[in-house]
Amino acid sequence: MTYKMIVLDLDDTLLRDDHTISDRTKNALMAAQEQGVKVVLASGRPTFGMNNIAEELKLHEYGSYILSFNGAKIIDAKTSEEHFSSTLSPEMVHRLYELSQAEGVGIHTYVNDWIITENEHPFTLKEGEITGLPIKKVTSFVDSVIAPVVKVLMVEDPEKLIKVEEKLKQEFKGTLSIMRSKPYFLEFLEEGVTKGSSLNALIQTLGIKREEVIAMGDSYNDLAMIEFAGLGVAMGNAPEDIKEAADYVTDSNMNDGVAMVVEEFILAKVAK
Repeated sequence: MTYKMIVLDLDDTLLRDDHTISDRTKNALMAAQEQGVKVVLASGRPTFGMNNIAEELKLHEYGSYILSFNGAKIIDAKTSEEHFSSTLSPEMVHRLYELSQAEGVGIHTYVNDWIITENEHPFTLKEGEITGLPIKKVTSFVDSVIAPVVKVLMVEDPEKLIKVEEKLKQEFKGTLSIMRSKPYFLEFLEEGVTKGSSLNALIQTLGIKREEVIAMGDSYNDLAMIEFAGLGVAMGNAPEDIKEAADYVTDSNMNDGVAMVVEEFILAKVAK
């Protein structure tokens, strides 16, 4: 199979633990782009928190794309144009806030490139560190969300958050997409929105077949795109159930797992 697109999660996949790209991985991705392969970034991060990585890989020069907010936005890296955008209504966000208070977990969302929260939960602070977005502590979360937002996160220690996830998936079945991006992040988006659904929409506009796509990730919010792609790849640092769902398991994010896949399935074939 000749692959025409590589779709990459960022944290714990493309990026090492210090949030940088290794030289080997960067060189492999640049070589793939020189061969005409699209490199697409797909992350739970807001667009702002992905732009620096897109610039480092020169996606704008190769006419590629960013799938931000777990696929709730599709962004043209060259023009910054939004090709797709999904949102949650203020009423839904207020309902999620009420439930977070009842369950005793933290909650935050995004308004005008700010992370909005009433309480600076340790995992909200972690989100600010990962994305580079400033955190705005507000007196009233509900009063601060008066327009639609892209997504909402509930945050808490993993053991407690798993129980909240199970409960709310039942309550909002058919209404919201709910998934964990990290063990301590529970994300809420419009129903049907995943990295997989946005990837499907993107390749249709580009005339690329799903069989021609490689998708790599490490967590539960990557599962939809791993299952959708022609070659779904789990990182060596992924949970066992993500590995079981993948077509192929590579090495970890700290051992150039992404580079290994690009070298084997794209660059080696070009060299023959």
